[in-house]
Amino acid sequence: MILPAPRPTRRPAAGLAAVMALVALATGCGAGTGSSEDPGTITVLDYYTDRTEHAQWDEMLSACGRRAGVRVEQTSVPPASLVPKVLQQASARTLPDLLMLDNADLQQIARTGALTPLERYGIDTAGFSEPILSAGTYRGEVYGLAPYVSTVALFYNEDMLAEAGVAVPRTWDELKDAAARLTRPGRHGMAVDASATFESSWQFLPFLWSNGGDERHLDSPQAAQALRLWADLVTSGSMAKSVLNWTQADVHDQFAAGRTAMMINGPWRIPALNEDPSLHWAVAPVPVPQAGATPVTPLGGEVWTVPQNPSAARQEKAAQVLACLTEPSNMLTLARQHVTVPSRPQTAAQYAEQNPSTAVFVQGVENARTRTGQLGVGWPKAATGIYTAIQSVLSGQQTPEEALRHAQRTATGD
Repeated sequence: MILPAPRPTRRPAAGLAAVMALVALATGCGAGTGSSEDPGTITVLDYYTDRTEHAQWDEMLSACGRRAGVRVEQTSVPPASLVPKVLQQASARTLPDLLMLDNADLQQIARTGALTPLERYGIDTAGFSEPILSAGTYRGEVYGLAPYVSTVALFYNEDMLAEAGVAVPRTWDELKDAAARLTRPGRHGMAVDASATFESSWQFLPFLWSNGGDERHLDSPQAAQALRLWADLVTSGSMAKSVLNWTQADVHDQFAAGRTAMMINGPWRIPALNEDPSLHWAVAPVPVPQAGATPVTPLGGEVWTVPQNPSAARQEKAAQVLACLTEPSNMLTLARQHVTVPSRPQTAAQYAEQNPSTAVFVQGVENARTRTGQLGVGWPKAATGIYTAIQSVLSGQQTPEEALRHAQRTATGD
């Protein structure tokens, strides 16, 4: 669905009504995984299935568990399986003691009553920026905290731009001009993820939001202008029509192979790019409609939550582990391991100073928005409308205006 470490576009596989019904069973009477008052072991569920990533998280969770005086049993499932697994566990009354969720899924799960407010455990939420706190908030209560976050920016091949005499584009007009001048046989100037997935919607949001559009009014002129930019890049040949089938990983592969000079992607791609010493790349903010404007990008990353279960002792221990994960020193460790952005601004600034290639992402997070900020639990419908419109327009089936009118109907359920 979305990417190796920060995975910003996870979506639930079941409807909200099913979620609520199943979680109602879980939070009612009966025993489950957390029913024992002996807090010697707590269970954790996440979607970190990559071997290295799983091992890194296991080490951090175990260390925080030792501080809390418990053993941590970590289970990782494939990203697309996480929410269905949560529903299954809710139905069987076996919710884990500590649960990781993509931040865009939190509101739907919190709405069911499956999660506990973190204030109950005295967890300190000071020092987090408002957008990052809002990613874990439902109806004024903080239910989840993120040790790190992410967003997207413009990667570019320094050698290709220098050879073509092209400056790093800062505006949409400059992006179109640069992409055209960088395009030649066997290479396109620009690449995005335009697949029929939430990844595509995630990548489109900086263009929508920075142009003054928003997900509540997908049929607005501002939204159409943003989508027309992508369409113009494809129509001119500056961007391959194949982007309709490219995931963010595919876009990365095209860039790393020299088949595109620029791409939209996230910081989690940096380790792989660094594996090739002959590849000279850099990062810039996502171009904006007019010079001087500030790009508005989406906030990605995962939040950690304490589900409802019958054992107050286990919940307390899980909350202690969660608090440990979000300590500044541990944030730095996790950010270095996964090449993301620490969630506390002061810690993020320290991280950017130590890792200059991440500075653009740290800056982007300062102005980033959560995907559920406007629509809450309605975000998945809007995201579906967005990527469907992208597919329709870039394949030449509809104009941006036509496709986005349909997207608006999808988002509103009309």
